[in-house]
Amino acid sequence: MEKIRIITDSASDITGATNPLLTVLPMRINFGDEEYLDGVTISHHEFYEKLVESDTLPVTSLISPAVFEEAFDKAVCDGEKVIVITISGRLSGTYQSAVLAAAQFEGNVFVVDSQNAAIGEQILVNYALELAENGMPVKELVQTLNDARKHIHILALLDTLEYLKKGGRISKTVAFVGGALSIKPVVTVTDGEVALLGKARGSKNGNNFLIKEIEKINGVDFDRPFCLGYTGLSDALLQKYIEDSKALWAEYTDTLPICSIGATIGTHVGPNAIAVAFFDKE
Repeated sequence: MEKIRIITDSASDITGATNPLLTVLPMRINFGDEEYLDGVTISHHEFYEKLVESDTLPVTSLISPAVFEEAFDKAVCDGEKVIVITISGRLSGTYQSAVLAAAQFEGNVFVVDSQNAAIGEQILVNYALELAENGMPVKELVQTLNDARKHIHILALLDTLEYLKKGGRISKTVAFVGGALSIKPVVTVTDGEVALLGKARGSKNGNNFLIKEIEKINGVDFDRPFCLGYTGLSDALLQKYIEDSKALWAEYTDTLPICSIGATIGTHVGPNAIAVAFFDKE
């Protein structure tokens, strides 16, 4: 049976990885002159503490080809075939870095653009690990992942427009009006890019919006990985959403996988956002 190594970037928000088949390479985060390695020298909790105190947005940097090359070389020397799953190539140059590095390892390293980010990327990584552990050959696994990524949905409810304003993605006027009216944007990832799905007034309506969107998609495929996520220092808003949406989950599972969403997405949406990522029922 082929030995397979799955490599991903920290934009997948996988922290404390214990699966022996998985390697997570950290993105770099800069707060002014201070540089950190995502999930290594700065935790998600520490990141949000700094984010709320900072007047300017931090900057996240792609993973260089040299970093990928070092990881590939180690795996190939250990007799492993490598599948790299990256954040969407439309959101970061990390995918292109991986492709450049992989060119030196033809036949041994395969790069998959998740066309997603955060927990949307994470569930594709977890699916890859399941398939690898079940002995699927590497080329079949790559094709399966390229097909499966089309069936991933990520829906996120933002608590504030402030960070979109700081990042220059909306005007100060729109942010002010949205804040005054308690407007909660709902975003998704479409064709590898973040897109506005709709707007809700207040958290309760926002939770209902997410529930209806999941129902429109025909629900969650519970035979494949899914995940719920939150940004910031507390998961209180996510727990409220889970309570409001329990009819979606209660019949199928007793335990919901929950994780914090880190710097790559958190920089742009700010704290107190909640998100759901899942495969649809093909």
